[in-house]
Amino acid sequence: MSLSNEFRRFRGKGRPTALCLLAFVLVLIPGTFNAEEPTEASFQPHIQAFQPGEILTYNVSWSNVIKAGTAVMEVKQETTPDHRELFRFIVTSHTIGIVGKLYPLGDTVQSVFDPRIMQSLSYSLKAIHGEKIRRRELVFDHVQRTVVSKVNDDPPETMTIPDQVQDSLSALYYLRTREDLAEGKTITFGVCDRGTTWPVEVRAMGREKVKTLIGEFSTIKVKAQKGIFMSDGELFIWLTDDSRKVPVLIKSMVSIGSLEFILTDMKPGDAAK
Repeated sequence: MSLSNEFRRFRGKGRPTALCLLAFVLVLIPGTFNAEEPTEASFQPHIQAFQPGEILTYNVSWSNVIKAGTAVMEVKQETTPDHRELFRFIVTSHTIGIVGKLYPLGDTVQSVFDPRIMQSLSYSLKAIHGEKIRRRELVFDHVQRTVVSKVNDDPPETMTIPDQVQDSLSALYYLRTREDLAEGKTITFGVCDRGTTWPVEVRAMGREKVKTLIGEFSTIKVKAQKGIFMSDGELFIWLTDDSRKVPVLIKSMVSIGSLEFILTDMKPGDAAK
């Protein structure tokens, strides 16, 4: 069954609900890699966009007026017992100041990513909202095209997925590896989260200059709709116009304004120094 046909199957299952204020749930574009388990002789792609040790720090504000929190994105490397090299993406975020006192939120999102197939192997979210703690986990089997989903202490559920799909965090990192973000081009891809898989469109809008506290960047602006970051509204991401495609600005449009994530510190990974 083709990817487009599978998207139509999942389209009727509904959108995911919105995450909390600081949850980094970003999607990514699937590539043309085979999802079957690679052999030992499989080509190990060289990823230029990010390397272990990369740390990106952001200030989070509402409509660029009220500072709401901070978020940190990290890339770490892991090795499995059978010597497979994997990436672990980690995002931590929390509210601060007046917003933190009124709405004490703190999230930790993690994704384990296999660069040989360019897909996520697992995803986890731990969201602390005051005294409440919410957990969500996904474990992917790309050979069988299934994912096991578990929310809090509920019984796990097994679902069918398309042959190319990302979780909501690995998405952003995979997007950074793409070299075909041409102005006006629209790419459709699948995202799995909250018990469903749905198609998302990402469109390259053009090139813009973005000023931050750590300098001015030449960027590629992309626009995403239908469930990226927030379940309703639009998401804009400004990626550096180079091989690394660092997200220097992320803006989520909501009914009462916008949530803005702007880069305040950047530590390159080991191979990018």
